[in-house]
Amino acid sequence: MYKHGCPAIVSLGGTPGALAAKAATKTIPIVFQVGIDPVAAGLVESLNRPGGNITGVSQLLTATVPKQLEMLHEVVPSASAIAVLLNPTNALYAEAVRDLQAAARTLGPQLHIVHGSTQADLDTVFGRLPDLGVRALVIGPDLYFLSRRDQLIALAARQSLPAIYPWREGAISGGLMSYGSSQTDTYRQVGIYAGRILKGDKPADLPVQQSTKIELILNLKTAKTLGIDFPFTVLGRADEVIE
Repeated sequence: MYKHGCPAIVSLGGTPGALAAKAATKTIPIVFQVGIDPVAAGLVESLNRPGGNITGVSQLLTATVPKQLEMLHEVVPSASAIAVLLNPTNALYAEAVRDLQAAARTLGPQLHIVHGSTQADLDTVFGRLPDLGVRALVIGPDLYFLSRRDQLIALAARQSLPAIYPWREGAISGGLMSYGSSQTDTYRQVGIYAGRILKGDKPADLPVQQSTKIELILNLKTAKTLGIDFPFTVLGRADEVIE
């Protein structure tokens, strides 16, 4: 039984961290943040009735990847070849590739799926992009790419490559634009659940929440450097414009 003031584990490291926390204890309440279906990952029994000592918040990561491609194509319609950087070790990889291929068939540009999971991979990938005729780049959602955010932005800038990122920090730190789940909204929901558990609620009785707030951030300074004018249709949908 969970008593008022009981300790809790908050896991913000995605699926690996949540699975590790679950494996470590069957008694301490756990609140997770993940980017995949927590039922399919084996974290909870169901979304409405998680069961056990764990619940949390899931984000719409896979669903936003083809939309990233669509947004970038709208901003850079002249790019006949677009690359998407994905981590093949990510649990979302196969689903992301399938959805991207379907979106590319509708949009028209040639699609190149390129892989990265190490420092050497990133150097190799960016070295290949000019030979592939790539004129724009989508950075897929992955914790490794987030940790290498500044490097990815610098590599894209070196090739004057318009790029879209899945987290707002990508645009704020100098990337052209970002489109993805709001981390602030996700962490807020995680914090609410952690607070409820500390007051005595049981994780098994708290349905897994889905963070549905999506943010579009545009960087006008980077756009000017790249010689890009954002269409009014895109500017009108932006949640934040960096000047």
